[in-house]
Amino acid sequence: MGRKTKIAVGVVVALIALLGLNALITSGETKGAEVTVAGGRILELPGGDMQVVDRGPRRGAPIVLIHGFTGAIDWWDRMMPLLRRRHRVIAVDLLGHGGSEKPDAGYSMENQAQLVSEALRRLGVRDATVVGHSLGGIVATALGEAAPELVARIAIIDQAPENNGYGAHLPLTAALTFMPVIGEALWRATPDFAIEDGLGVGFAPGFEVPDEFVEDFRRLTYSAYDGSPEAEDAYTDAVPLDERLRGRSVPLLAIFGAEEQIYDSEEALAAYAAIGAETKLVAGAGHSPNVERPALTAALVMHFARSPGKKKGRPNGRPR
Repeated sequence: MGRKTKIAVGVVVALIALLGLNALITSGETKGAEVTVAGGRILELPGGDMQVVDRGPRRGAPIVLIHGFTGAIDWWDRMMPLLRRRHRVIAVDLLGHGGSEKPDAGYSMENQAQLVSEALRRLGVRDATVVGHSLGGIVATALGEAAPELVARIAIIDQAPENNGYGAHLPLTAALTFMPVIGEALWRATPDFAIEDGLGVGFAPGFEVPDEFVEDFRRLTYSAYDGSPEAEDAYTDAVPLDERLRGRSVPLLAIFGAEEQIYDSEEALAAYAAIGAETKLVAGAGHSPNVERPALTAALVMHFARSPGKKKGRPNGRPR
């Protein structure tokens, strides 16, 4: 073996070793909780420290807001002022997101729902209208299963009954971030424009991704980023959301953007309608009507929040 060949082999071996070391370090990274939004507070809970905001009249009927994958409390900023006029509004950062604690594991939907339930009990909230966007819709469903006394109604925004894989809809550079070893390496080197490109599937084509959403992405650890989609898939693959919600006494509202790029809106809404859910298709919005059409989405949620709540022993309406 010649000298140049030995050097080349040595460089390759060193790069592989560095990639492996980076993967090990990145996958094990953790972060503590911190306040990242105005009015935010950290609740120290048995399942982890969670950032929450609690706004509006204390005696108002409670609305709980749960963001989606890579999101945070600020994804509700355009709806919050409208909701808080008459409702007590609690928004949370899920484990691994926003200002909440970021452990190196524990991102199952059941764990996320357990932490939300701990927060609501600490705040004295029950019989709430729980609104979940994307991944948040799965957590809302899991919360209704685990702690039905806390949930009077569930509103799901752009989360299909079966999760078909977030990575499948991403640009190639973003999809590569989910690959072992390569993903951890790209995680540290991804520029803002690539993050914006990846987040773009969460909106209608041409929607400008807010800078603060890129900051929310940067706050994630790789464990939360990689573990959350796997946990989504595991939960919905086991039992799809419509089957989990079928026959339950909790009223359901499903809202989808007409320009959704991740799911088939009409197909998803038909599945929810078949179990008796109220369904709404929002024109001019993609995967995130809460950001793209906040006034209309807030109006839909508030109207739903005024509807009769769950009734013991009765199903969630008749198929239509």
